[in-house]
Amino acid sequence: MKKVFVDTGAFLAKELTSDQYHSEAKECWRRLVQRGVLFYSTEHVLDETMTLLARRTHASWAAEWGRDVLSAGFHWLAAKPKDWVESMELMRKYADQAVSYTDCLSFALMRGEGIRDCFTYDRHFQSAGFRVVS
Repeated sequence: MKKVFVDTGAFLAKELTSDQYHSEAKECWRRLVQRGVLFYSTEHVLDETMTLLARRTHASWAAEWGRDVLSAGFHWLAAKPKDWVESMELMRKYADQAVSYTDCLSFALMRGEGIRDCFTYDRHFQSAGFRVVS
C-alpha cells in the first residue's frame, strides 16, 4: 500500500471551512481514503495542528478532533535523538527558505520510513524532494 505523510496544512485545510484550500483538501482526503493509502504523521504535526485548531476554533473542538485522529488508524512516526540531529542539519541546509523545525523533523522521519508522498500545502516539502499529492 502507498504511504502518504499528512502535514499540518492539510489537516487544517480539511477541517477549517474558512481555509482557502478547504474544498480541495476534503476532496483529496476522500480520494486518498478511497485508494486505501496508509496515512502517516508525527506527534509534532499533531501538536502543531491541535494548537492551531484550538486558536482558530475552540480548545474543546480541537481536543475532540485530536481524539478522532488518534483513533483513525494513522501511523505515528516517533522521533529519536538521531532524528532531532538530522532535522537540525536540515534546518541549516534549508536556512535560506526559513523551513520550520517541525517540517525538517518530518523530512527526516519521512526519509527514514521511505515515504515519498505528502499531503500538504507547504511548498517546502516539494523543495526537499517529496511528491505532493492532491
